Amino acid sequence: MAQKGSGGRGKAKKGGRKAEATRGARLRALWRPVRWWLLRALAVVAGIFVALIVLFRFVNPPTTPYIFSESLRLGHVERRWTPLKEFSPVMARSVVAAEDANFCEHWGFDIAAIRAAAEAGAERGGSTIDQQVVKNVFLWQGHSWPRKALEALLTPVMEIFWSKRRILEVYLNVAETGDGAFGFTAGAARAFRVEPGKITPEQAALLAAVLPDPKGRDAAHPTAYLRKRAREIADGAATIEADGRARCFERK
Repeated sequence: MAQKGSGGRGKAKKGGRKAEATRGARLRALWRPVRWWLLRALAVVAGIFVALIVLFRFVNPPTTPYIFSESLRLGHVERRWTPLKEFSPVMARSVVAAEDANFCEHWGFDIAAIRAAAEAGAERGGSTIDQQVVKNVFLWQGHSWPRKALEALLTPVMEIFWSKRRILEVYLNVAETGDGAFGFTAGAARAFRVEPGKITPEQAALLAAVLPDPKGRDAAHPTAYLRKRAREIADGAATIEADGRARCFERK
């Protein structure tokens, strides 16, 4: 009797393993088309991003997700596209000095700045101008991991297709410079009533100093802290001009 019971248990185990294998095979069969469609969808999304990057190398972005959302919130935003050659060189140098002093030296990521920002516990500071352009033009605001992952993937792609001059030109035209003001043409007009080609070094440094908090800082009515930060930026702008770190976006 014991032997018959043992044989029955053995047959039950074999039957269970066979049923489990059958279920596994069915799941794999169901997953194959799902996986194929997911990969296809990812390829389409990647293709769209690459196509937009190539397109905006030659065509100015008509808007960005953030500018569009702010225009809906406010009803109107101030913005006027200005080619890089029409900006005062000191405006471009001030922005680079404020946001990404090694802009000409890296390929999209400043590893030293990222490491320093992480050690300091800063939410901002390690992000390059390249990364900010990718976030502003192609993605959404915030600090979510999906957004950061896409930013990390798209930044080197943009570096392949865009020149440093183009990256900086787009940044100067899409960065928020005040509540409802986008680009440094709008910022210069609102704060100082000047065209971007006639801005002074002091004005350029004050405008660049508002970048971390454009809704909370006002270049036209600077606090003591903002004036101090502007002086630091002005010194940095002079330094990168002298040591050659502005060479990739300035035409001699």
